[in-house]
Amino acid sequence: MLVLLLDLAPVDGRTPADQERVLLDELGRYRPELLERPRLVVGTKADVATMSLDDGDFDDALTISAVTRQGLDPLLGRLGTLIREARAEEPDPEPFVVLRPVEEGFVVVRDDDGTWRVSGRSAERVVAMADLTNLEAMEYVQYRLRKMGVDRALARAGVREGDVVRIGPVELDYLEGLG
Repeated sequence: MLVLLLDLAPVDGRTPADQERVLLDELGRYRPELLERPRLVVGTKADVATMSLDDGDFDDALTISAVTRQGLDPLLGRLGTLIREARAEEPDPEPFVVLRPVEEGFVVVRDDDGTWRVSGRSAERVVAMADLTNLEAMEYVQYRLRKMGVDRALARAGVREGDVVRIGPVELDYLEGLG
């Protein structure tokens, strides 16, 4: 749907017909396919109008005033009808496939030296992108890991208070009851 807003109180004195001609010319140079859309002409600033749409070839044109709200309800009703009609004429869209990456999980394993390792891109990314010397950042990391289920996975694997947990290159001491 294309709505042409024509100023009925133009500062430069251009008539609504001149304004329409300029708008359509610019649209044609920018994207010619826009000119094929159904169009509605709307005269604006009806509350201070110095010109009229009667002077041009504007069948079914509306006039509005944003200040007084004159003509806004009929405009919205007409737009709703025209858009519904335009959509009904559109062919059904071609189906397409959306490919999304599979959510990568993580694994918890016990290393030979007795430490725990959390491996998985998402968990490692959470730790790698945070400044772990900052208390707020560390709290955020704990929140994200908890939300991912890392704490539950560690508990199921048998981690104990004080055990060392490695996530990527970072070593953390496991403390129960946080969060």
